[in-house]
Amino acid sequence: MLTIGQLAATAGVTVRAVRHYHHVGLLPEPGRDASGYRRYSAEAAVDLIRIRTLADAGVPLARIDALLHARPAEFAAAIADIDAELRRKIDQLTENRLRIAELAVGERLVLPPGVVALLDRMRDLGVSEQRVLLERDAWILMRALDPHVVPERLREKNAAFDDPETLRVHLACDQAIGWDPRDPRLDRLIDDLDAWEVGHEGDGGRPGYLELVVSRISEASPAWQRVVGELTHRARLRAERESAGE
Repeated sequence: MLTIGQLAATAGVTVRAVRHYHHVGLLPEPGRDASGYRRYSAEAAVDLIRIRTLADAGVPLARIDALLHARPAEFAAAIADIDAELRRKIDQLTENRLRIAELAVGERLVLPPGVVALLDRMRDLGVSEQRVLLERDAWILMRALDPHVVPERLREKNAAFDDPETLRVHLACDQAIGWDPRDPRLDRLIDDLDAWEVGHEGDGGRPGYLELVVSRISEASPAWQRVVGELTHRARLRAERESAGE
């Protein structure tokens, strides 16, 4: 007769595993002997080895009890069914691995080729990687929330980068990302952007400075938050003056 420790060692499992199999009803728990110890028979050792073997093969614990008591034909059918389920899981894991591998290509996984080309163009023009990644996130959100505007916005963005003055202002905004919001250079940048905005107010309904400093991007920089706030304030004052007929 074996103690629980000896039983566990014989089957190559831990004492904790034996107790767990008792708890879930896979292995009957023997009564205690006169000394107060539980003693296990050779049959218990054989059953435990079979349980461990099936568990190691990936058989769910909930199905092991039925397999332990199944006739040969039933056992073979159950094993075939379990094997089919394991194959389905393997196929799913393989697909997940392929998708994870695709993540290495970054924006190419979730954005259309035209947007990816725009992001690469921004890199070539000297836009910082931080700004490019923020732009990427904005496109991801746009495609998820309002996908029908993506083609038009893509044409507008490329046209903006074709314009030297717009590109200059865009790069100036990019350089300001890490500035302190109290940096006096921001005052000059705000004036520059405001002048650019006034000069482009009649260009076919362009969304003005939002082309350059979108709200998603401004969240990443206190300096840009100040720029957006000041430009919004100035645009509101102009609109009020126009409404008043000034």
